[in-house]
Formats: sequence, C-alpha cells, structure tokens
Amino acid sequence: MTVMQTTPAATGHASPADICSAPPRRHPRPDGQDRYTISEVVAFTGLTAHTLRWYERIGLMPHVDRSHTGQRRYSNRDLDWLDFVTKLRLTGMPVADMVRYAELVREGDHTFAERRELLESTRRDVLSRIAELHDTLGVLDRKISFYAREQ
Repeated sequence: MTVMQTTPAATGHASPADICSAPPRRHPRPDGQDRYTISEVVAFTGLTAHTLRWYERIGLMPHVDRSHTGQRRYSNRDLDWLDFVTKLRLTGMPVADMVRYAELVREGDHTFAERRELLESTRRDVLSRIAELHDTLGVLDRKISFYAREQ
C-alpha cells in the first residue's frame, strides 16, 4: 500500500479522496501494468535514484514494492505521490513537515484536520512568498523601465 491509497473502499456513498487538485501527468503504463524500475521512475519524474531511496529511507515514500530479486517496483500511485511530494517541495515545505504529512496520511482519515492545518500553513507561507516576489518583480520592472528610457 502506498501513501496515496487513502480513499475508503466503495460504500455506496461519495467520500472525499486524498488527491491533488491538479491532475497528475499521464502515466506511461495503464493500471495493472504499472510496475516501474527505479531508472524508469528517474526518467519519468526527473528525481535522482539517490533521492528516491532517501525518500524511502526517511518515510516519505514508504512501502515500495519489490521484485523477487529485491529491486524496487513503483506503481502509478507511487508516481502520483511523487508528483505531489515534488509540489510540496516547490512550496518550500520543510522535509520534516512532508514526512509528518505522509505519516498522517498513513494513519487514516481521522487525521484530515491535522493534514488540512499543515497544508493551510504551507499555503499561507506560499502566499507570503508570492507577495514578496510580486514586490520584487515591481522593483525589477521599474529598473527595466528606467534603463529603457535612458537609451
């Protein structure tokens, strides 16, 4: 079981799923045929093999299936999770918080509130960074305009 497998079994009524808001990239293989080697995941995600092993070691990418020879075999769900983790990294979320989020996902649906709180905190940080970058962009635009007038 991977960290993204948090949707309860079908019970006849709709239930929220722990998915990313943006659809993940199209998978190279359909469900059921989705076993990827670490080198295939490296090519697909742009992450290094060292990073993938490190994610597994620290608990950010747990329960990666293994072949009978011990080689890692990743699934489409693993690729979805890695896509989400990559987005979290882009937000500037500390690795410790990402690991905590992964732990909460594994603990089950009763952790929704804590997960939401963690993501809302990260969202506030991102909005603050966007505001700073917007101000910085304004400074650059003024400087560019100044130099354009001087020519």
